[in-house]
Amino acid sequence: MVQDEPHEVAELIGRSNRLGSDRRNTNYAGGNASAKGTVTDPVTGEPVELLWVKGSGGDLGTLTADGLAVLRLDRLRALTGVYPGVEREDEMVAAFDYCRHGLGGVVGPALAERGVVGPALAERGVVGPALAERGVVGSGLAERGTGEGFGPAPSIDTAMHGLVDAPHVDHLHPDSGIAFATAADGEALTANCFGGRVGWVPWRRPGFQLGLDIAELHRASPGMIGVVLGGHGITAWGATSRECEANSLEIIRGAQRYLDEHGTGAPFGTEIPGNKPLPAPQRRARAAELAPLLRGLAGTDQPQVGHYTDDDVVLDFLAGSEHPRLAALGTSCPDHFLRTKVAPLVLDLPPAAPLAEAEARLRELHAAYRDAYRAYYGRHATADSPPMRGADPAIVLVPGVGMFSFGADKQTARVAGEFYINAISVMRGAESVSTYAPIGESEKFRIEYWELEEAKLRRRPRPKPLAARVALVTGAGSGIGRATARRLAAEGACVVLADRDGAAAGRAAADIGPADVAVDVTADVTDEASIAAAFAVAALAFGGVDLVVNNAGLSVSKPLADTTAADWDTQHAVMARGSFLVSREAARVMRAQGMGGDIVYICSKNAVFAGPSNVAYGAAKADQAHQVRLLAAELGESGIRVNGVNPDAVVRGSGIFAGGWGAQRAAVYGVPETGLGAFYAQRTLLKREVLPEHVAAAVFVLTAGELPVTTGLHIPVDAGVAAAFLR
Repeated sequence: MVQDEPHEVAELIGRSNRLGSDRRNTNYAGGNASAKGTVTDPVTGEPVELLWVKGSGGDLGTLTADGLAVLRLDRLRALTGVYPGVEREDEMVAAFDYCRHGLGGVVGPALAERGVVGPALAERGVVGPALAERGVVGSGLAERGTGEGFGPAPSIDTAMHGLVDAPHVDHLHPDSGIAFATAADGEALTANCFGGRVGWVPWRRPGFQLGLDIAELHRASPGMIGVVLGGHGITAWGATSRECEANSLEIIRGAQRYLDEHGTGAPFGTEIPGNKPLPAPQRRARAAELAPLLRGLAGTDQPQVGHYTDDDVVLDFLAGSEHPRLAALGTSCPDHFLRTKVAPLVLDLPPAAPLAEAEARLRELHAAYRDAYRAYYGRHATADSPPMRGADPAIVLVPGVGMFSFGADKQTARVAGEFYINAISVMRGAESVSTYAPIGESEKFRIEYWELEEAKLRRRPRPKPLAARVALVTGAGSGIGRATARRLAAEGACVVLADRDGAAAGRAAADIGPADVAVDVTADVTDEASIAAAFAVAALAFGGVDLVVNNAGLSVSKPLADTTAADWDTQHAVMARGSFLVSREAARVMRAQGMGGDIVYICSKNAVFAGPSNVAYGAAKADQAHQVRLLAAELGESGIRVNGVNPDAVVRGSGIFAGGWGAQRAAVYGVPETGLGAFYAQRTLLKREVLPEHVAAAVFVLTAGELPVTTGLHIPVDAGVAAAFLR
């Protein structure tokens, strides 16, 4: 039986979206909101009180009803009777699955068949002795946090929302509120700012006990509208959704107003003259030079994608004399340091330092950072701790230049940077009225290597084959280039689409996806400065490049007697010289990264097949084909593979064929231009037309990791042309 959506859900979604879309209220995917209401149980026909709460990992700003976990409130509150105490509170998260509306506390045979729990447990509908000894529900269910049809996993903060006896609850991470939460005298600041209207809860790791603490304060202080959570954020409540939202905003705006009115003018100390930001053009140029090195360092343990920002907040922070002390203290809000790690790597040189000196110092600092991070893990890890996930920094700060952030994909890297900007704002606020005093190192470790957070990581989808790879494709505005860029992006790569026709590249990039996946750049492969600029765009957008596809081309189809020197020069400037220039810049960037990489040349059947009236094009393609062999021999020691694809007669979607080449070749073969694709297909062994997607598939195969020791290879993609067989 389908029931109408309760009005509480619509109100909750609206409130969540309004609060979450303003980053002054909470960070991306941070915080949660809930509503309670009564519906008719579809089984018993009796009223049942439910809790709707944002599920784990969702974002308030984009939340929909599908992103809500739905639990029976009576069952959730009954967990207080079996709560084993704070030392075992993590066990309660698995128990939330037994409070879901519709699940009813019994795991059925369908889940048993999928291995979530054993068949015997499913038949009895209870947790068996082996799992009871561990104090958790079946590990499969606990790790997945959700079963088919059950919706998103309830978050760690679910107890806070269910146990507080208010119809509507918001838990948020506003910079102003966290500034109070991380100030050395945060409790006194809260009292001075709000009186008894907002309470204070000392730091406690999110979980069942924190929910009990807040619920007790709510019961004991009926006039309160919410609390500041030490080291964490804020929680507010209300009798209606509108009142709850108003109370959240009152705390957020009230805290910010207090900071503005009582704060000192220099929370980051006096300005360091040498750390003054470089002018914007020089700043971004230096960032583009440093990014590949930093991406390689940050990806020592696991490949990373980078993000760069020169936001004024970052530059102002790094110009202040107190930034080394504050950066070393790290972030505090759990959402922040789960993305940013406990502390950033900070370059201790001025922006005017020579590039080579800065690079050498960054390598030294990176080695020291890894040693310090391993020591941090060793100080706090126990026998039950998850393995160390990597010792490289997620945030690198360069005075006068900006911030580089890193993650498994572009969105993760970008959000890590946004979170550190949040952290800087928190530091500014706390230092302006007090002293910034985040939670201690041991507590940070308990969050970073929390088994419940580890379970979230295990629930992530398996990475795509090209995840964390950054590709640059030339001639990407149409035909083979466009299809290749689309395929690489679909397989997980970030893609830079370069084309002389910038508008075409822009349309192709927009068709692929947002800027976290694809960006465009206008580039002329015959111009060295244009090529360098294209790679700089890639460095600033994604941290560097480790997959380059030399696809840009044109074609002149004339008999020898009609081929002018200008025709010859134009043909070779784009394909022979152009691919050489692109590969040279690609090798420079890849060597700086130290991650290896792939360079793929889109050559042609005509590199090995001698056809009529084709001397300029065929010779240029033969040049490209030998570049593959030469560069494979030279770049192998750097872990860079160089391979080629030899397509033939890719008519559909081709800018070359549409630009006159098709008409010329049709005239040579004596067929209508509209029938050229069919003509080419009939002369092949397979009698099939070659499409851009076929060429893109070959590029993917060469770069996806299944051919890690293959270099110097040419793959024919021509439907079978015997005269072009490689010998």
